[in-house]
Amino acid sequence: MMTFEEFKQIPAGTVFAQGELANSPEGIFMTNNGGTLRWLAKKGQVQDWAIYCHWANRPWIFIEKAGDKVTNKEHIRRCVPCDDEMLKHYRY
Repeated sequence: MMTFEEFKQIPAGTVFAQGELANSPEGIFMTNNGGTLRWLAKKGQVQDWAIYCHWANRPWIFIEKAGDKVTNKEHIRRCVPCDDEMLKHYRY
């Protein structure tokens, strides 16, 4: 589990986690089409962060620049297990 204290040590603009999950209620449920989604977590400039996702056939750079933002708290914590303080800094 990542703590906010650990998060503060990451340089701004850094992708600090990434992975793939099913497009389903057990993964990151973004549409009803099934398939696999790639996601990445990126630190912003002011101790904030966000997770972006898109279909797994898209390159990571596309997901970083044009992916869909994950906004469901359960999905956010499924991608990046984190403490409550870190979640408070999520950029919705």
